[in-house]
Amino acid sequence: MSAPNTIPVEKLARLIGTPRGPVIIDVRSDDEFAADPQRIPGAIRQQTDDVAAWAAAYIGRHVVVVCRDGHQSSHGAAAWLRQASASAETLDGGVAAWRKAGQPMVRETALPRRDGLGRTVWVTRARPKVDRIACPWLIRRFVDPDAQFLFVPPGEVAGVAGRFAAMPFDVEGPGVVWGHDGDRCTFDVMLDGFGLGSLPALAHLARIVRGADTARLDLVPEAAGLAALSLGLSRMFDDDLEQLDAGMLLYDALYRWCRDATGEKHDWVSHQPRSIAAKVTLA
Repeated sequence: MSAPNTIPVEKLARLIGTPRGPVIIDVRSDDEFAADPQRIPGAIRQQTDDVAAWAAAYIGRHVVVVCRDGHQSSHGAAAWLRQASASAETLDGGVAAWRKAGQPMVRETALPRRDGLGRTVWVTRARPKVDRIACPWLIRRFVDPDAQFLFVPPGEVAGVAGRFAAMPFDVEGPGVVWGHDGDRCTFDVMLDGFGLGSLPALAHLARIVRGADTARLDLVPEAAGLAALSLGLSRMFDDDLEQLDAGMLLYDALYRWCRDATGEKHDWVSHQPRSIAAKVTLA
């Protein structure tokens, strides 16, 4: 039986990647993290030494605290968070239990250097359509919820990347890591690079993105719909960040369809969201 104020691996896996999922805080020590530099998808790092100082930043929020094995580090930090009026739980069994369940981990070495606020910063061409909305969605939902995205003229991407320590993506050029690879689009490359390519729902979504982004609309039936919606969004917004905000909802819906509803057909029955307590993996 789980201890009070804990969340099982299966339930947390269900919440990751959703817009209302919890804040996941990894409180492993620097030595522990250096020995295993991977994070649960979407997790941010904090130190337990100064938890009283940072706990207030999570007032009123749902937080899941993660340590190596689910013992004193996470329980103590979660107690401080509850003291600061956050709704805080610990992951039952910690990172060790997450790994044992076969859940994915994001490789820290795949990420760009973080800024002074602990965020990753990315830069790409202005006026996004498919890949340049899909990739930020993937990063914010599964890699870094606080990631910052800079949209600039195509000829300025390399210069902005160097001047502002931002990681370029979905561009061509010497040394670019996050771009197209043959017939695969940048979304495909990121899935593999982050260690998320084994998740069936994301793999299915990747086929849709690839078909829409590379004009292979016969790849999967949904590709044509995504292409149409993406082109429509690009004409609705002059501001790229406003377009990104709108596109996040689009990809949230596509992800949930890939995960939960591919076998459903339209009918007159009202469907309720599945219970998050269902014992399923992040798929």
